[in-house]
Amino acid sequence: MQAVKKDSLEMLRKEILDLQGLGIRPDSEQVNVPLGEILENMPGGVFPTGAIHEFLSPTLTSAAAATGFIAAIIHSLMQSGKPCVWISTRRMIFPPAIRVFGIEPDRFIFIDTPREKEAFWAIEEALRCESLCAVIGEIATLDFKESRRLQLAVESSRVTGFINRRFPHRITSTACVARWQVQPVNSKATIGLPGLAFPRWKVELLKIRSGRPASWLLEWSGNAFHTVVNENPQQSMLPNLKTGVA
Repeated sequence: MQAVKKDSLEMLRKEILDLQGLGIRPDSEQVNVPLGEILENMPGGVFPTGAIHEFLSPTLTSAAAATGFIAAIIHSLMQSGKPCVWISTRRMIFPPAIRVFGIEPDRFIFIDTPREKEAFWAIEEALRCESLCAVIGEIATLDFKESRRLQLAVESSRVTGFINRRFPHRITSTACVARWQVQPVNSKATIGLPGLAFPRWKVELLKIRSGRPASWLLEWSGNAFHTVVNENPQQSMLPNLKTGVA
């Protein structure tokens, strides 16, 4: 009887994920994003693709950290061979620096617009294009209605969207599948080796639909994420902002 109940609950859980657009796709379509321990907090134990991920970046340093973390995730999504579109009103990324994350800058299409209204339009249209693996949008404002439009766009195209909200004016609930906050953490040089160390971030999953919020200290090396243990990450840079709910 217990086995029957367990199987029934598992089937119900999968049906709910399918209705939310987070169902596990066939192995031929599933993208493996090696996030390590973070995947234990994800719905179905996998990184949600074909969904919108929101990042809160109130400062230049946090925006840069989020950019690096997103680029590291894009490394896995680009294994499909499809390009990525990067849309911003004030581009701050230095394209050659993307090579740090194992991808060439010519795999990206950069679009710069004068105003956020045009940027949002470009993001929504790009998310409808099935020929892309992902779309990165750098805007400040995103309300529930706008986020719902973006989420509906990716549910049909299965493109993964990343909205890096630089200097957000107001934090409210959105329809995004996940809300993240990424902060830079001092790297630790390898013993006996000179030069810069590998990038490190304190990654906070503030909300995740059908998952569990938590925080981790991650390092990017060897084109993969590694969890750093027994070290204290720096404190959150958003102590007074409300994270909202899914």
